[in-house]
Amino acid sequence: MKYLIAGLGNIGYEYQNTRHNIGFMVLDALAKASNLVFTDQRYGAVVEMKVKNRQLFLLKPSTYMNLSGNAIRYWLQKENIPVENLLVVVDDVALPFGTLRLKPQGSDAGHNGLKHIQEILGTQQYNRLRFGIGNDYPKGMQIDYVLGAFSEEDQNVLPEKIELAGEIVKSFCLAGIQNAMNQYNNK
Repeated sequence: MKYLIAGLGNIGYEYQNTRHNIGFMVLDALAKASNLVFTDQRYGAVVEMKVKNRQLFLLKPSTYMNLSGNAIRYWLQKENIPVENLLVVVDDVALPFGTLRLKPQGSDAGHNGLKHIQEILGTQQYNRLRFGIGNDYPKGMQIDYVLGAFSEEDQNVLPEKIELAGEIVKSFCLAGIQNAMNQYNNK
């Protein structure tokens, strides 16, 4: 079985360790743990990973956040992967920092990357792993916050949370969305 795991983020050095790039960070950690290296391909950096009898295509779109749907549609079609086997790893300001929530569907909640994916795929029915980045910013400063670096305190916990996100990705592929949700959403 094939899966597309799309970690959302923005390309470029200036965005590298920002909150908005947590999707890239989760995929980087998954690839590194298996000694895999991303290669630049059409619409993004991609690496193929095996987990037991599952084939995972890890995608870091190069389309910038607001056009993520283009990359996702291309790789779903190219690899003939059904939308049910898509998992989008995304930052979420509505969740406290480090909170991880797996969902089988939902609204874009004002997230431009999710909004574009929904427009391009024509559905909200796709899986997402929401990685809480918190919302500790003054009114009107959300853009600066999400495009800013994690606090020193958050950076101390970040590796553990990224590793847990990787476990959730694997569980999604091996056990299915419902089992993975039951196992991880209450942690």
